[in-house]
Amino acid sequence: MKRRDFLYMTGMGLGATLLPKMPAFGKEVPLDSPWTTIDPAIKKQMADIALNQATSKGATYADVRIGRYLNQYVVTRENKVQNITNTESYGIGIRVIANGSWGFAATDKTDADGIAKATALAVEIAKENARLLKEPVILAPQKGYGEVQWKAPIEKNAFEVPIKEKVDLLLSVNDAAMKGGANYVNSILFLVNEQKYFASTDGSYIDQDIHRIWPTFTITKIDEATGKFETRNALSAPMGMGYEYLNARPTDKIKSVTTLYKQRYDMLEDARNGAAEVQQKMKAKSVEAGKYDLVLDPSHLWLTIHESVGHPTELDRVLGYEANFAGTSFLTLDKWQSKNFNFGSKLVNIMADKTQPGSLGAVGYDDEGVATREWPLIKDGILTNYQTIRDQAHILGLDSSQGCCYADNWSSVQFQRMPNVSLQPGAGNQSANDLIKNVEKGIYIIGDSSYSIDQQRYNFQFSGQLYFEIKEGKIAGMLKDVAYQSNTQEFWNSCAAVAGKEDYRLGGSFFDGKGQPSQSSAVSHGASTARFNGVNVINTARKI
Repeated sequence: MKRRDFLYMTGMGLGATLLPKMPAFGKEVPLDSPWTTIDPAIKKQMADIALNQATSKGATYADVRIGRYLNQYVVTRENKVQNITNTESYGIGIRVIANGSWGFAATDKTDADGIAKATALAVEIAKENARLLKEPVILAPQKGYGEVQWKAPIEKNAFEVPIKEKVDLLLSVNDAAMKGGANYVNSILFLVNEQKYFASTDGSYIDQDIHRIWPTFTITKIDEATGKFETRNALSAPMGMGYEYLNARPTDKIKSVTTLYKQRYDMLEDARNGAAEVQQKMKAKSVEAGKYDLVLDPSHLWLTIHESVGHPTELDRVLGYEANFAGTSFLTLDKWQSKNFNFGSKLVNIMADKTQPGSLGAVGYDDEGVATREWPLIKDGILTNYQTIRDQAHILGLDSSQGCCYADNWSSVQFQRMPNVSLQPGAGNQSANDLIKNVEKGIYIIGDSSYSIDQQRYNFQFSGQLYFEIKEGKIAGMLKDVAYQSNTQEFWNSCAAVAGKEDYRLGGSFFDGKGQPSQSSAVSHGASTARFNGVNVINTARKI
């Protein structure tokens, strides 16, 4: 299934029919199965079998990932449950360096004999690969951490919440939307638990428990006279949290032209608002193409950050090693080496991290056993860094990895994946309303929708969920048929204001695709509302 199919879920009914066909999710398990974990001592014994076998077969380095992946998806439409998927995948992946080259093998046979055979195969593959090697793998040094643990700081484990409670929530959301005038509504609750154990010949034995959640819906309204329709997707964000995310507090709500959400989400309230707003979209004025100042809410801006900053600063795309899912990168090494490449205005400060609490990318250690941290990618508008893993660090002259290695399953080999990439809040305490007050002719955009970007991550087009016309500093009504076009440098150099930290919120992608064979990861992008001046807006309903 393609990344954007998952990302937008505009065809949630289609998504429901596809879910059972995705074998990477693992074997089906009973819905009433209790949530459990595996004793780290057992996993250490398994890891030691692999590490000892690898070194005895001639490996100079080895790491082991023992993974138990739980996925639960509840899919509904109107008053029906369309599908409930509850899967478990468990196995071990072994990666080695022998004769200077990588080798990898994986197995779901986790007894001593199965582990030893998979490890021997990994070493054999590495030695065969070495026959074609031009230069040996150079790993950044990494100290061992001994036996350590990291757990996502969740308050309520979603896998321990009864299925009936989840179904009742989604059906109540659908009922609220239908009573509000919707013709159709789909709602889905995505839940993931990654129980990951990493061990290496560096001396690390790392046990991690990671949780993710994404509640979402699509409301559809049809004009029976013309057959035209409008949709409104949920304004939720996928999060690295437990079921507490669905318990919104008053402090988590931002009252704007609609209700926006910070650390928690009120799905029922959003559905009621969405039902009303999709009807407003039916009657909204079609935008007049031209130049506008754009005020972009974080629920929209995250996707622009993801595509125009996150992917082009992946070092493997920069080097041309990776070109799947929309190409390489215009941010070539010479631009970074110049130390003065103007990526954006001086207000543009973008950090990479895998540490933000509640974010999708938050872990204690990456899949190479590197402790996570944060670092600047863009500072005062200047390109300052990329995203690297251990065998890339030397290319930039770094003495350590930045902790960007990830595999989506025990059966997948780990490689460079995007950390959280976030626009930092402005220095003052401006709100979105303050930004709007300074706009003569503009559009306020909330929520994400379709997009397009070229093979260098440079020229792009984005649209949203809700559009509001701004005239002389005030909201003047809803618009529709809006999309903006720009290129990455031009767009980020047009950034004229960024709201303060009180407005800072996370958005993100629950299913971000990369590689071949494709792997999926989850990543957050934080921002405060930001203003971009003089951006070209097109009318997407215009016929040529």
